[in-house]
Amino acid sequence: MDAMPHRAEGAPEGSYRELLKLAGPNVLSRLGIMAMGLTDAIVVGHYSAVELGYHALGWAPTVTVLVAGIGLLLGVQVLTARHIGAGRPERTGPVLRRGVAYALLIGVVSTAVLVLLGPPVLRNMGLEPSLAAGASAALIVFSLSLTPYLVADSLWFWLEAQGRPQVPMVAMWIANLINLALALWLVPGLSPFPVAGAVAAGWVTLVARICLMLMLGWWIWRWPQAHEMGVFRPSPPDRAEAREQRRIGYASGVSYAIEAGAFSGMNFVAAQLGVLVVAAWAVVLNVAAAVFMVPMGIAAATAVLVSRGVGAGSATAVKRAFGMGMRLALAALLLLSVFVFLDRELVASAYSEDPALLAMAGSALLLSCLFFMADGAQVVASNALRARGDIWWPTGMHFVSYVVIMIPMAWWLAVVRGGGLDGIIWAVIVASLISGGALTARFYWLGDRMKQVDG
Repeated sequence: MDAMPHRAEGAPEGSYRELLKLAGPNVLSRLGIMAMGLTDAIVVGHYSAVELGYHALGWAPTVTVLVAGIGLLLGVQVLTARHIGAGRPERTGPVLRRGVAYALLIGVVSTAVLVLLGPPVLRNMGLEPSLAAGASAALIVFSLSLTPYLVADSLWFWLEAQGRPQVPMVAMWIANLINLALALWLVPGLSPFPVAGAVAAGWVTLVARICLMLMLGWWIWRWPQAHEMGVFRPSPPDRAEAREQRRIGYASGVSYAIEAGAFSGMNFVAAQLGVLVVAAWAVVLNVAAAVFMVPMGIAAATAVLVSRGVGAGSATAVKRAFGMGMRLALAALLLLSVFVFLDRELVASAYSEDPALLAMAGSALLLSCLFFMADGAQVVASNALRARGDIWWPTGMHFVSYVVIMIPMAWWLAVVRGGGLDGIIWAVIVASLISGGALTARFYWLGDRMKQVDG
């Protein structure tokens, strides 16, 4: 990476107002992402605690692949924002077209792999036969919605980098309304179709994601600037930039897969302790993921401002964007942690009325408040590092924190030492603290060094 001057002429310094303008819709959009999964989990949980276990295990492999795919597409956001920062908006159209092509390829291949290999893997993991069968059926349906969601995500990233985060925010919440209406109809078995429970939730997710993709595509088609930027016309191939877009995506995809795979893998640690622990962990993971959407939205906005600073050649703008994003994320997470701490029983009761499940999940939510802020710090720092061109350090730290440390520690504390669900959560706390601290230190250690896109 190259050292940049502290201030390039005309480079954007950034402000909290600018950050909040991007972060507000970003947070609401990502809460919308979580709300969709949350809605399904709540509706399924109230239908049956056993079906909630099927839902959690069927969702785990698909969400790992999905998150990896989203990471592979992150180059759309980073390069689009850099070009805008450098005053080259006409180069953002080809970035999006490449992103959509990547999304289609990743989605189709991932779906085929999950449908063919997912059920055999679940059957051979030592799970109870009924648990493996129920999770396999849900997994197959969930995998079908990967392609439309990944295409939607490439459109989403491009719009956020263009400074139009309100569009995916509105589309996401319309998709949520569609999802909710269908879930209340299909999951309890009220429809004439022979589906219910976790499998029905999978079909609902597929329909909602297709609607999301179509809404975003329609808006971009109707946006005059998209045509001016070359989204809908061929352009000469730019092999260097295509490589850079893939390079950012490779590192991000591996990093996202490691993190999501590690957390999904905790479902299988919990499965060794019984279906009730799986269901309780699903509640904790859903709540933690909902909380995580706030710093994730702030991190996305921070990455856009950091990328624009890189494109403009301003190290000052890069550092200022990171500092603002980190402070905003930690302040928001402190408030959310206090809310969960004080109302953990109310939060847990949203998922189920099973007394045993409520008791276990309520206790676990109390403990989970300890890792919220550390997890938020690591996502802001990792996004900012990728935006400035340091793409492999977050991947390495995620591997060390979540694979080398978290998974073995969770097994040892929860299964070997008999700590149960609390043991799993303590492993998450330790891993998040290590990851958040190391990534933040790395950002400041880099100083003025960052990678630019050639003009």
